[in-house]
Amino acid sequence: MKLQFLAYLSGVALVGPVAAQSNGEHGYHVVRQIPLGGGGRWDYVTLDTAGNRLFIARQSRVMVVDPVSGKLLGEIPGLDGAHGVALDYGTGHGFATSGHDGQVLMFDLKTLRELGKAGAADDADAVLYDPATKHVFTFNGDAGSSTVIDPVTGKAIGNIVLGGKPEFGVSAGDGKLYVNIEDRGEMAEIDAKAQRVTRRWSLAPCTEPTGLAIDRAHHRLFSGCHNKVMAISDASAGKVIATVPIGGVVDGDAFDPGTGLAFASNGDGTLTVVHEDSPTSFHPIASVPTSRGARTMALDPRTHRVFTVTADLGPIPAATEQEPQPRPSVVPGSFRVLVLEQ
Repeated sequence: MKLQFLAYLSGVALVGPVAAQSNGEHGYHVVRQIPLGGGGRWDYVTLDTAGNRLFIARQSRVMVVDPVSGKLLGEIPGLDGAHGVALDYGTGHGFATSGHDGQVLMFDLKTLRELGKAGAADDADAVLYDPATKHVFTFNGDAGSSTVIDPVTGKAIGNIVLGGKPEFGVSAGDGKLYVNIEDRGEMAEIDAKAQRVTRRWSLAPCTEPTGLAIDRAHHRLFSGCHNKVMAISDASAGKVIATVPIGGVVDGDAFDPGTGLAFASNGDGTLTVVHEDSPTSFHPIASVPTSRGARTMALDPRTHRVFTVTADLGPIPAATEQEPQPRPSVVPGSFRVLVLEQ
């Protein structure tokens, strides 16, 4: 995914302002910061619910962290532009995308040892494991496709043309996948077994959707959009049913079925919290201060903790022909995990 700090897109008509800008209704606040340091930019954060570990993509590797002790348990090297991690507990294999070389690295969940690599496509970015088909799916931004991986062998077994630039995807658990199509402002529905797009719909007024979460029980999808809205879709009807305001530079969403709360992690230094009052009614209840750059997140549905990551950011370099939208510099050694609790 591409992070742009230079400008936030303008807002649109929404449900209402973010209520109270406080933690009064939900209690979320940063309770701890875990310093990790190390070089490299970051992307997705994945929680291993079975092993209670955080997998954090860090440019050339994946950092594996114990979120309780704060200890760095190990690293998975061999990546060039690390983006996302997917876990298959059935095979005991994990999968990490390497965007710059379009590869997927398979590793052993216990030892973290590399087991092999498979070719995906340009800008292999988000990745998920689908329990219905028992396959792994990457979402390849520049290629506009999804690569299907056999989690036993780690080899590519299929390719799905998506008709646009995919960002984050989710599994409904029933054989359907959903993925934001960033450049078209759309949602694409995928038949995971048939390996084809079966439906798509506009997310307007949302533009550039990135983060995505799902309420499987009520078939609701939560898309975080760069024009500071969360577009909420009825996956059964294939349409947007509500929008709520969020912070700027969103890159991660989550939904907690235990509390009925949806989250958007925003690079402007906020975590937007939205309550699902009913399957047709939603309202934002707070904008929780985090830190600038904390744009991706993971949620622990058992403890309801939220994890996000960032580093101290320096000035934005001058634009060049090669880098027309440069990112801010990163202060060395300042990378950290932020833990939020109620």
